[in-house]
Amino acid sequence: MILVTGGTGLVGSHLLLDLLKAGNNVRAIYRKSSNLLVVKKVFSYYLSSEETDLYFNRIDWQEADLNDICALTKAFIGITSVYHSAAMISFDPSDEKALRKINIEGTANIVNLCISGGIKKLCFISSIATMDLTPGENEISENFTWYQEQNHSDYAISKHGAEIEVWRGSQEGVPVIILNPGIIIGPGFWDSGSGQIFKRIDAGLNYHFPKTTGFVGVRDVVCAAICTMDSSTKNEQYIVVAQNLEFKKVLEMIAESIDKPAPKKPLKPWMVFIGWIYQFITAMLFGKKRQIAKKDMKALFAHTFYSNQKIVKEFNFKFTPVQEVIHQTGKIFRGQK
Repeated sequence: MILVTGGTGLVGSHLLLDLLKAGNNVRAIYRKSSNLLVVKKVFSYYLSSEETDLYFNRIDWQEADLNDICALTKAFIGITSVYHSAAMISFDPSDEKALRKINIEGTANIVNLCISGGIKKLCFISSIATMDLTPGENEISENFTWYQEQNHSDYAISKHGAEIEVWRGSQEGVPVIILNPGIIIGPGFWDSGSGQIFKRIDAGLNYHFPKTTGFVGVRDVVCAAICTMDSSTKNEQYIVVAQNLEFKKVLEMIAESIDKPAPKKPLKPWMVFIGWIYQFITAMLFGKKRQIAKKDMKALFAHTFYSNQKIVKEFNFKFTPVQEVIHQTGKIFRGQK
């Protein structure tokens, strides 16, 4: 049986569907606060109502927090392989401890149970946020070095710590795969991640910023996870990025996909600084979550490029063009409205 963590998230829900369609027996862990019906909703984007019920009812759901050892131990009974996609994503400095607790300690718990349970293989969904550019190179590859002195976000630090735990597992006998996807685009989660962009453009987003980074469709991430896990490859890391694109271009594509005007005004550094001050004050006075930390502001104007050639060459992997992914996601967004 296969165990999936983060099954109620964007990657996890799509991963569950593809694993089930391939005939696998799947167990998914969830937190008490999770909404399982969101998974059913995602299934309905790709299946008839009858098929949606059929596949959803095949999932062996078990309540377990990443830091609840007893519940996790129970969830590992009868498991042969693990896809670990659960993580906390936040750029609010007040969440630093929670990020470390969930992303690093939670991953350590998963790794320890993989070791003790003799798990055949572990796939960890990480992030390109853990990868730094090597001096003298133009793009980031899997041969990157983590430069501790750089101004990393708390989220990036927590995911880097999680990767260290996974590599520890490989040294103790668990075959592992680490995937580092770019910004993941896909339907169903309009209040978080890239889904927020569709919602904000629909509401009338005016500004864009000149950042370049890697983007990828959620179904490509799932495909990469399954094909690397089903292969004999072990103890390898892969960048999962379809294209490196400017945010301005991506926002234009999203706007077109939902028949809304694209943001036309460029965001300036001083505007971001004023926004950060406003968020800092509202967080202090009203306890509202901040969307960005002061040390992360510079990243909004960075141009970073990632190479996907390792997975392309080793697996003959073919990525779906980002414009096609956005078109499909926008169509679902319009349909839900």
